[in-house]
Amino acid sequence: MKATRFVLITAFHLFVAGAWCFAADRPNVVWILSEDNSKHYLKLFDEGGAPAPNIEKLAKDGLVFEHAFSNAPVCSVARTTLATSVYAPRVFTQFHRKLKPATLPEGWNMFPAYLRLAGYHTTNNSKTDYNCTGGKKPWDASSGKATWRDRPSPETPFFHVRSYGVSHESSLHFKRSSGDTNALKTRPADVKLADYHPDTELFRFTYARYHDRIRTVDEFVGNIVAQLAEDKLLDDTFIFYFGDHGGVLPGSKGYIKEAGLHVPLVVYVPKNWRDLVDIPIGSRVDGFVSFIDFGPTVLNLAGVDVPKHMDGRPFLGKGVTAKDVNSRDEAFGYADRFDEKYEFCRSLRKGKYKYVRNYQAFLPDGLQNNYRYRMLAYEEWRSLYKAGKLNTTQRQFFERKPVEMLFDVETDPHEVKDLAGNAAYSDVLADMRSRLQAKVKSLPDLSFYPESVLVEQASGNPLMFGQEHAAEIALLADTADLALPPFEDAKPRILAALKSENPWQRYWALNACSCFGEQAAPFIDQAKRRLQDDELLVRLRAAEFLGILGVVDPRPTMVDVLNSTDSAVEALITLNTVVYFNDHFDGKYPFDLDQLRMQVKGGQTEGRIEYLRSLKK
Repeated sequence: MKATRFVLITAFHLFVAGAWCFAADRPNVVWILSEDNSKHYLKLFDEGGAPAPNIEKLAKDGLVFEHAFSNAPVCSVARTTLATSVYAPRVFTQFHRKLKPATLPEGWNMFPAYLRLAGYHTTNNSKTDYNCTGGKKPWDASSGKATWRDRPSPETPFFHVRSYGVSHESSLHFKRSSGDTNALKTRPADVKLADYHPDTELFRFTYARYHDRIRTVDEFVGNIVAQLAEDKLLDDTFIFYFGDHGGVLPGSKGYIKEAGLHVPLVVYVPKNWRDLVDIPIGSRVDGFVSFIDFGPTVLNLAGVDVPKHMDGRPFLGKGVTAKDVNSRDEAFGYADRFDEKYEFCRSLRKGKYKYVRNYQAFLPDGLQNNYRYRMLAYEEWRSLYKAGKLNTTQRQFFERKPVEMLFDVETDPHEVKDLAGNAAYSDVLADMRSRLQAKVKSLPDLSFYPESVLVEQASGNPLMFGQEHAAEIALLADTADLALPPFEDAKPRILAALKSENPWQRYWALNACSCFGEQAAPFIDQAKRRLQDDELLVRLRAAEFLGILGVVDPRPTMVDVLNSTDSAVEALITLNTVVYFNDHFDGKYPFDLDQLRMQVKGGQTEGRIEYLRSLKK
């Protein structure tokens, strides 16, 4: 009687999870993630990459995805997107590292939880790095010891994730005394440098060292496959190998370039489950897939219904055809805060074209980020820039950006030839701009509010906050986009926004002025009035614009905001601007830390303070 009851209860759970089938009738899935590497560093994807025989062997019995993308170029945001299958700016998980975790809406789970409900054993070894909390438990085990071998029975299907950190950014944080080329397997002379990197001994050594890390990743993949073979599981296990986002050489991880987003993806298809894959084994798949799609794909392979709230679509499993997958040609990317460094960029890749919207275009990519600049190659790159020893292409990283950029990544894989100003591409530019504008409004994208507002008002239920404020977010997006048309066309609307009763319209109008620079000089008087604005961050944006033009010293306003605010997040936003003026105006605005009487601490502010203090040593 007890046995009968157990079977009935188990069957009921499988039924409600959308997986009415027996455990033995479902495939296993293993994910192998290498940290911080884009597709550009594997020979399987790029001629200049490192050899990876074990990954290449998987490809022969599986599929190579030519266009697989992380939606974000950094760990916590990328991994949260993977786990939730939801665009991060929609649910306040877009900032790395979280200052306050977002709460998943009631009834939502990370996708492994749905597998658990369907009878799968889910294990993670071992990195999580999620920017949200809530929902049912996703993992049966998550630790450095987690393994599929601990499942309740040999018949229990499993989903196992294994992360490998040997290729992580920190692997390139070596000291100058570590530069022994004799210890390398890859010859520095053989590596192919990106167009935007200077050709120096240090850069070549850094490239070669990283190629060696990719070789080690390949060995790790081989070990995992060997363990599955030893357990006689290969014929029933899908194996996904991919990078957890791009990286990690200078200008990739943390930036919205293809090198930060375009990841390697190989999927091994087991013999017993090839009927779930409509694409011929051994193929190179042209269709676009991104991290929002990975969770739905695993659920579909397992026979579990994909929850309607997820943004992604399966690219393998029942009901998915090769024609459908190969017809997909779009990927959306986002880049916000990385540790203490603020940025606000969005990208849309469609076919061979890549559109980038830089909402704070006056901020250079090379703005100080403490963790980035632990890498000697970053340090050297900046030193060469300051010494005037870089060419035009290599200098771009340290200079203000256009508000929008367009690239043909097939002919310009390193994204150094901006086509946005080329009349021959005006129709493409207009189409891509329109598509991205529609995308950010449809989410709606929460980043049109400063992070401080989201921490205070949205973290408990970011989805509801976004829905309730959708109309205002669309208004703010349109205000931010006043930086796009010719200044004379935008001028009357900027003036109206500067006078708006909505503080965040004023905020974005001033930001547009900073993007226009000298062209926006007619608004100097309006900006001066905003130095006394009721909203501290509007004061900051006014000082920013006036400081860029050199008509008002921005430092007194920045000191006043820092000493007045009771929000550590507002302080961090302000310190981002402090470092910008301190470092990028030829010594015109050196910052005096002795003037600070800050009431707040934490929230990454210490990193900025420590950096400014280090400059005085």
